Amino acid sequence: MAAGSVSAGRWTNKERVLIFSSRGISYRTRHLMQDLRTLMPHAKPDTKMDRKDKLFVINEVCEMKNCNKCVYFEAKKKQDLYMWVSNVPQGPSAKFLVQNVHTLAELKMSGNCLKGSRPLLSFDLAFDREPHYRLLKELFIQTFSTPRYHPRSQPFIDHIFTFTIADQRIWFRNYQIIEEDGSLVEIGPRFVLSLVKIFQGSFGGATLYENPSYRSPNEQRRFLRMTTAARFKDKQVMKEVQQLQKGRELQTMPEDPTHDVFDTPVPEKVPRIELAPPDPPAPPRHRNRPFKRQRVRRRK
Repeated sequence: MAAGSVSAGRWTNKERVLIFSSRGISYRTRHLMQDLRTLMPHAKPDTKMDRKDKLFVINEVCEMKNCNKCVYFEAKKKQDLYMWVSNVPQGPSAKFLVQNVHTLAELKMSGNCLKGSRPLLSFDLAFDREPHYRLLKELFIQTFSTPRYHPRSQPFIDHIFTFTIADQRIWFRNYQIIEEDGSLVEIGPRFVLSLVKIFQGSFGGATLYENPSYRSPNEQRRFLRMTTAARFKDKQVMKEVQQLQKGRELQTMPEDPTHDVFDTPVPEKVPRIELAPPDPPAPPRHRNRPFKRQRVRRRK
């Protein structure tokens, strides 16, 4: 971790990080950016940058803010989030795809740390195996570590930033150090970084490394759409095959000679034609006849 001179007791490692974003970010990204500013006392905020501007303008913004490191969140299509970590102005810079973002307020973890305290940085052993991971490790150390004797920092350490490589991605976690037994409790935030490219300059320049296993979100969404369309097409083909099978004529059995043995011929009836209208129906016979009890009363 980058640190200043111990004997002098002065703020010699003057690292300043500019953390800001482009327009069109979601509320989750805004909260994540605010959490990083809270955990990094050497960070500085800035207004959102227009998406039409070129990324090289960020170098001028960092120069005006007197910052030599930059963490820039870039939103695309209002659903994809990219994070740039750059050493201004010489470089290098790295571009990541940010996934599985969970903020401090969302996690509601039991851990806690004092605002402005300096963190320890813990890296996976896989960072020392590949050259591009060693470059990212040094870039993360210079960006996320709070310089010693910083005016806005506290003179003690109570949490750890961990960077772990799993499934060809970098997993970021923040843990609190418990003094009683030395165990760790997660605080947050947490997110996953998928490396896209590493550039020689700041926000551009020659490409030092390109991740061969990286797939853009557009390609992933296109693959899902093609998979869904293929399943739908298979269902349509199965329906057509079933309709063809139902439309085929069934195999006819040979005619049975004893099938009409018990058929009895019905005599034909001669049609009857009436030339005169039918007689009117007779009135009911006992329609107005009194009831039996009425007849008994009349006899008395």
